[in-house]
Amino acid sequence: MNLSYRMEEGERLGALLWEFGPGWRMISSAMLGGGIGARSWVLNAQVTAGYSRMDPVEHLLSLGPAGEGVGMMTAASVDRCTTGSDGGVEAVATVGLRVPTWAAAPEGHVDAELAPMRVGTINIMVTVPVAMTDAALVNVVMTATEAKTQALVEAGYPCTGTASDAVCVAVPSSGPEEIFGGPPLAVRRPRRPRRPRGGTAGRAFVAAS
Repeated sequence: MNLSYRMEEGERLGALLWEFGPGWRMISSAMLGGGIGARSWVLNAQVTAGYSRMDPVEHLLSLGPAGEGVGMMTAASVDRCTTGSDGGVEAVATVGLRVPTWAAAPEGHVDAELAPMRVGTINIMVTVPVAMTDAALVNVVMTATEAKTQALVEAGYPCTGTASDAVCVAVPSSGPEEIFGGPPLAVRRPRRPRRPRGGTAGRAFVAAS
């Protein structure tokens, strides 16, 4: 993970870049490089709080290296990222809660308890050291999201995140594939048992938060 800075709209903005190279598969909800596929880098770029560009994908492409990658944005200070690790799983989070919300809040609803809170976007980068099936990758995203909510509640924030949160999970593209990415007690694997990675991913993210 490398931290760099650039001047944009009169502000000094940071960016975190992971250059994995070939041999990695990722799942992400990001605007750039979202979905599941082979990716070689991940960028988490800080933007201005009043970001209003209509070409965010092109903007991210201009900030990242060549090749297929994942690009996330946040108004939070990326140089204040937090990290956590557990069982070989590593998580990095940049955390901002400018517009905190409940996932199932009614449309147009503004919670009076949340309105005064000014603590932008929560972006999560998780690296898992084993290959995973598509279903297991989806499961790890679920686990990371659940862990994010757990961390927020334990910290006293009545919300599940913000409307612009993004997540990325990177795994090796070769090797025996893990078929589960949820909490360890919820699975009993047939044959060649290995330690499920979902619980470690969750604990790593809570530690990062």
